[in-house]
Amino acid sequence: MANVQILILDFGSQYTQLIARRIREMNVYCEIVPFDAISDIPSHVKGVILSGSPYSVHDKDAPDIFSSFLEGKVPLLGICYGAQLLVYKNRGVVEPSSQREYGRANLININHDSILFNGIPENAQVWMSHGDTITTLPSWFEVLASTQNIPIAAFKERDKDVYGLQFHPEVTHSTEGTQILRNFVLDICECEPDWTPAYFIQDTVKELQRKIGQDKVVLGLSGGVDSSVAAMLLHKAIGKNLYCLFIDNGLLRKNEFAEVLHSYQDLGLNVIGIDAKQTFYEALDGITDPEQKRKAIGRTFIEVFEQEARKIKDVKWLAQGTIYPDVIESMSVKGPSATIKSHHNVGGLPEKMNLKIVEPLRMLFKDEVRKVGKELQLPEHILNRHPFPGPGLAIRILGEIAPEKIMMLQEADAIFIENLKQAGWYNQVWQAGAILINAQSVGVMGDERTYEQVIALRAVTSTDGMTADWVRLPYELLAKISNDIINKVRGVNRVVYDISSKPPATIEWE
Repeated sequence: MANVQILILDFGSQYTQLIARRIREMNVYCEIVPFDAISDIPSHVKGVILSGSPYSVHDKDAPDIFSSFLEGKVPLLGICYGAQLLVYKNRGVVEPSSQREYGRANLININHDSILFNGIPENAQVWMSHGDTITTLPSWFEVLASTQNIPIAAFKERDKDVYGLQFHPEVTHSTEGTQILRNFVLDICECEPDWTPAYFIQDTVKELQRKIGQDKVVLGLSGGVDSSVAAMLLHKAIGKNLYCLFIDNGLLRKNEFAEVLHSYQDLGLNVIGIDAKQTFYEALDGITDPEQKRKAIGRTFIEVFEQEARKIKDVKWLAQGTIYPDVIESMSVKGPSATIKSHHNVGGLPEKMNLKIVEPLRMLFKDEVRKVGKELQLPEHILNRHPFPGPGLAIRILGEIAPEKIMMLQEADAIFIENLKQAGWYNQVWQAGAILINAQSVGVMGDERTYEQVIALRAVTSTDGMTADWVRLPYELLAKISNDIINKVRGVNRVVYDISSKPPATIEWE
């Protein structure tokens, strides 16, 4: 964990990733590790944060920490459960709240002499989310702030830099939360704000050169920002020893294969374009179940990728665009932050081909990937491209896949996206796309009755895809998009707009 200045111990809070994002926004490098992953604090770490948790400190299997974290080696900040754990382990009293404390509250009786609350005004709004509360501090602790309902909203150990907050400073509802974290990270821990995109590129390129040497690397490009930035970093490190495979599965957006392939070649990347449309169509023939579609596409991708990769002699490494949320979610931690999922999109390919894995972006969040891409001068249309599902249009066509349905959806989707761009809405939307819902409706065109397909439009705002809200596009814009699709896409006579949020709906329909 070289260059890690702040270590975040994850006890399973849904907000743990937010803590890391807030700290990295200060240009301070931090990492999240499961609470039980290490037994001591590495020498280069300047501070430790204990996250929240869905558990109570009184639960039989409540997550715990080693006593070495309480020995005053570096400053500590406990947040919610982390704060309660610090008190509990020091023989203070933590009791169930008379009622669950959830939502906004205001800080009062702030100790303004405390470095942690430097610049924080009285009545600053904070966000509570806990079922237990600290009722009695150990005698050598002191209260730093209260709320109307909680006498001990924040505290400090008198002779040590050990702090606790019973609220969540990392969420946006805590209006001064970022300043509190800045006070801890920059002033109390004295971290250096030197972790910039330029520094990351320099450090990563050096590490890739050391790790890979003269070996050959193969990378599957998708056209998205993650695989593109990974490719640029590897290209900077090893040049022509990077072989990029861009597979056309026939489920991309209109003209995307040719346009993106051209962009990659302009960037100087060593790219091999593979037309595998027919192979994928045959694999999807007759399949209607969404999960079976995904499996068929994944299986076919691996087969095509392996076949093409074997044509490159002496490849030693497989590169992937894995990012930090994937890594965190693959770690075993108690609680909702660690829903375990497999993030590798190549199945058992590394073992099968005897390849080692290299993941240049594995410690970056999505917004950080974009910042690095900007520093690498990646073209805007790749850098700011909306997220696109791995299975492509296959999960935007409900039911069975057929080439004529794909062409119909590609045309409708292209009209939708182009209208968003022309109206200045594209960059205000996190993800947008058209869906062929495989239902026919009655319509009238000219003097004739029609019975044709329905297209649904979906546009959402989000920061990470975990939650999303539908975009309130202007009626005039929706009317133009609907009119253009019905007039220009043969076989469509009705357009609807999806106004569902996530949750309860998902962003994609399948």
